[in-house]
Amino acid sequence: MKLRCVGAALLAGLILAGTARAEDYPTRPITLVVSFAPGGLTDIPARMIAPDLQARLKQPVVVENKPGASGVIGTSYVIHAPADGYTLLVSGISEVQNLFYIKVPYNVQTDLATVAKIADGPPLVLAVPASSPFKTFADFIAYAKANPAKTNMATTGPATSPAIAVSQLNSVAGTQIVPVPYNGSGPAAAAVAGAQVQAGFVWLPSVSGMVSSGQVRLLAIATAQRLPVIKEVPTFAELGFKNFEHSAFVGLLAPRGTPAAVIATLNKAVNDAVTGSATFAKRLEPFGMTLPAQPNTPESYHEFMADQIDYQRKLAALSGAAPK
Repeated sequence: MKLRCVGAALLAGLILAGTARAEDYPTRPITLVVSFAPGGLTDIPARMIAPDLQARLKQPVVVENKPGASGVIGTSYVIHAPADGYTLLVSGISEVQNLFYIKVPYNVQTDLATVAKIADGPPLVLAVPASSPFKTFADFIAYAKANPAKTNMATTGPATSPAIAVSQLNSVAGTQIVPVPYNGSGPAAAAVAGAQVQAGFVWLPSVSGMVSSGQVRLLAIATAQRLPVIKEVPTFAELGFKNFEHSAFVGLLAPRGTPAAVIATLNKAVNDAVTGSATFAKRLEPFGMTLPAQPNTPESYHEFMADQIDYQRKLAALSGAAPK
């Protein structure tokens, strides 16, 4: 009987200790894992919000890039990290898309816990080098049709929006454009700017600076309406391709089993960072991104992810690609 009581007391003590640790969180540096290369869709917002989170959580917040395998390497790393709130995933649309195009060694809905959304957007754009002979989207498509399988476009690897967009464009335009994979939107945009490829589907944040410096020209944007920041760039719908929309999102995920108190602390820090600063929205704007809708709770982000899974399932069929 004494042993049983001692065991129960020890278990209760461990539970209380765990609760205390969760309530004291954080007490050491936090790592935000980005599963793509620097300069990409999730990397830029991660580096924007890291200093704000650091100020609010009063611990160093560092961004670590772990690119490869369409985001699977970075996501797997976080899933297998301790569920203590010190290793987090800056998530994006790739975690959803991977479900339909490649085999992944995890279940994004059960192996990760939603924390909060950081931003909505950005959109995908079709970019060409400034030296390109293609002045318009019509020029590019005419060349692609006249040169089947000899036209290429930079993407961010299989199962990502740029690759899906190439498949969709080939399906609806009757082209045979060849996708060229890179480890992130940053490297893909650099390949376009350096004329290593004829064109590329890239996220706007990765290429906006190159547009401003005159290294890259945008031919189309995959949104329902034009964006004020690049109002001269037509939408695919305007160019005759309806339902050609590829807009992303960025949020924070934690390993499954992360204490609720830790999730709550992180959620508050993210919301305070994105809504408590008058400059955060303005910093997002040049990249075609907006603040997340409120309320921005772990539950609302979980529901959003579920909706995205349904949407990407339909898009996979529309693109003509063969989902796994």
